[in-house]
Amino acid sequence: MQHQSELKTEFEAFLQSHPDCEYVDVLLPDLCNIIRGKRISRDQFDKLYTEGLQIPSSIYLLDVNGNCTDAGGRGFSDGDPDVQIWPVLGSLKLTPWVGPGAAQVMGCLYELDGSPCEVDPRHVLKKVVERFHASGLNPVVALELEFYLLDASSAETNQPSPPVLPETGRQATATQVYSLADLDGFTGFLSEVETICRIQDIPVGATTAEYAVGQYEINLNHVDDPLKAADDAILLQRVVKGIARKHGAVASFMAKPYPDGAGNGLHVHVSVLDGDGKNIFNDGSEKGNDKLRHAVAGALELLPESMAIFAPNVNSFRRFAPNLYVPTAATWGYNNRSVALRVPAGSPESKRIEHRVAGADANPYLALAAVLAGVHHGLINEATPPEPRADNAGAELDPQMPFTWQAALDQFAQGDSLSDYLGESYSRLYKECKQTELDAFSREFTPLEYQWYLSPE
Repeated sequence: MQHQSELKTEFEAFLQSHPDCEYVDVLLPDLCNIIRGKRISRDQFDKLYTEGLQIPSSIYLLDVNGNCTDAGGRGFSDGDPDVQIWPVLGSLKLTPWVGPGAAQVMGCLYELDGSPCEVDPRHVLKKVVERFHASGLNPVVALELEFYLLDASSAETNQPSPPVLPETGRQATATQVYSLADLDGFTGFLSEVETICRIQDIPVGATTAEYAVGQYEINLNHVDDPLKAADDAILLQRVVKGIARKHGAVASFMAKPYPDGAGNGLHVHVSVLDGDGKNIFNDGSEKGNDKLRHAVAGALELLPESMAIFAPNVNSFRRFAPNLYVPTAATWGYNNRSVALRVPAGSPESKRIEHRVAGADANPYLALAAVLAGVHHGLINEATPPEPRADNAGAELDPQMPFTWQAALDQFAQGDSLSDYLGESYSRLYKECKQTELDAFSREFTPLEYQWYLSPE
């Protein structure tokens, strides 16, 4: 196991600084972006950092309800054997909102022989990043996460409703995009989220009120380590959900909670540095250079087979509709929010691509892996993009894009380029797991079926 001595040093320093720490939550974000894991008491701390903990790898292949999918024969078929959990270096932090004496650490899975366990999305992303490093390049990324605050009753009734504003005691009924007044309505919540993020070294930037009642966006700052960027996205979601509960609300990263409301996106900003630390997209011009366009072309080329990653469940596809600032085709453009890949305005030194397709319900490790795979694919093959769009590129759905769950899974399974980056074995596991979930969803009867078909005139 790499970094074992560094892990032990970090652990001992943490206990010395926080002698009252009583337990640690070991966080294991699975394929469905659900944080699973173990809570260990103080008498187990040393074991975690010197021997690792054991857990079956099948927990990373559960469906959204926690059911074993037996994907790839992992689970029922192979006797559900254990692998090892090792902590992620630098991720041991206090969790004040959980309670006194509480802390958390990110976990990562390894086989018993110390090799990376292929089911862990963290290792999937790491393999893609290593392709950049082998090419003498390093990606710099930033994530933007949108979410809704809902009334606490939403969790009990399974019906989303706007939150009660703590400062006024009234239920929110409207919103104004970028409204400071809407931010003021949850000042205590947003302030506490910012405070906890500082404690946990989560690099949060601006917070904005978005297009629907109770919808907000929190931006994470650019970092030159995509693995940490994905870790930070997971940790930010946990903080937001935990602090929301304290303030009598529910935070949801569901892609489309309200049929007529805006969806929640996960936007990914990407630039690429060369060995000298210079942005390879910058040629001093406003439009960027050929390498920028190569990267755009590669990301567009891989977009259809990546949709199953960017939109991981049936609700995810409800985001995609005309004229909602959500991509409806494989398009790109400069300073244009209607396209799938936007090149934001700014200085030549900050030239980057904003990938706007993924929903906030996507696994950030896998979403980043798919985005970066497309960028690298385009750079290596010097791909050529179509003409940039300067008009409304989101006026209608492109029939060539897989905008249903089954079509996206089929395209994912048939594609060769993305699976080359993610690994053919992991790609099969992902498809099997999600197909099992889709099949289970399709077997459920809905009230609409009886309304339409039980006794037709």
